[in-house]
Amino acid sequence: MGYIYPYITITFREFTGERLKRSELYSDIETYLSTHSSTRAKRLKAEVVKDSKSVMLSMDDQEEVTDDFQGVRLWWRSSHKTSKTQSISFFPAADEKRYYLLTFHRRHRDVVTASYLPHVMETGKEISIKNRQRKLYTNSSGDDRGYYRSSLWSHVVFEHPASFKTLAMEPKKKQDIINDLVTFSKAKDYYDQIGKAWKRGYLLYGPPGTGKSTMIAAMANLLGYDVYDLELTAVKDNTQLRKLLIETSSKSIIVIEDIDCSLDLTGQRKKKKEEDSEGDKEGKEAIAKKMGKNDGKDGSKVTLSGLLNFIDGLWSACGSERIIVFTTNYLEKLDPALIRRGRMDKHIELSYCSFQAFKVLAKNYHQIDSHELFGDIEKALGETNMTPAD
Repeated sequence: MGYIYPYITITFREFTGERLKRSELYSDIETYLSTHSSTRAKRLKAEVVKDSKSVMLSMDDQEEVTDDFQGVRLWWRSSHKTSKTQSISFFPAADEKRYYLLTFHRRHRDVVTASYLPHVMETGKEISIKNRQRKLYTNSSGDDRGYYRSSLWSHVVFEHPASFKTLAMEPKKKQDIINDLVTFSKAKDYYDQIGKAWKRGYLLYGPPGTGKSTMIAAMANLLGYDVYDLELTAVKDNTQLRKLLIETSSKSIIVIEDIDCSLDLTGQRKKKKEEDSEGDKEGKEAIAKKMGKNDGKDGSKVTLSGLLNFIDGLWSACGSERIIVFTTNYLEKLDPALIRRGRMDKHIELSYCSFQAFKVLAKNYHQIDSHELFGDIEKALGETNMTPAD
């Protein structure tokens, strides 16, 4: 009679299918095991937490730790496999496949599948929430050949101190924006009811220095969302743009700043005028220079239709509770299809500094609510165009 191996091994891969999105289960396991590895693993990886004197330890590759649950002994191993044949991918990391192996005795199959794995997922999520640091992400160039990456995004801890309390804006307008954001964050049932993806678009426009970037930081701090700063000129094509969208998390703000300069999306569906003014020519040359164009050979191949699908196409429903923000200094340059209501649900003009906005700045910088010169300042602000940055 042949020997029957009594153990079962389950593989949990970081990416499944066509590497479209990182497995949430893998992330939960990674977080769960981080609480065990520092005391049980023999080989560890160390990272210094930003702005902290503490060191975070996690399992090294090919390391094994044991876990006990309801009298059952289990073995976890962290591993990775590098493909011998290079595949076509945006980053070398696409050829490095990471995974966890869970081994246990076959007689404990029901306990593991019915109780232990749900316990791991729940505990991992609880730890993530407890230790969560909001993040500021940026996308890397499709030609990046630097460090191996397991994601199309890289990040730092988001630490911007902006809040609506310190934002230089008329109180009524400020409260309207706050109400809109809070309503959106609690509207899951509403979006399910109307059959639409749980997302909302904001268009911030106005002269340079009027606080568009600060507004985004205040929005993120109010809602507790991560921020994805999408640099369109670094996106290779529409396919890569779609993959970037898929890898964003829920409860996040996706930002495209200065969209009028990011790509040639300025009224593409309109017939071009036969003669351009010298000023328009200079503006187009500046845009082309920023895009890194070289006679059409280089630069991003993202199209207007690709960006429209990114905002509200079928793939935009992959994820939930997301806000998309465009900023521009020149609203009139944008294609109407890009900013129509329904795509950019709320248009917010950030204009020159009003007296009410000035009073917020006076409070922020000098801790004063009134001054004998306020009357003169109010009159002067009504006669000149000055941004809060001035």
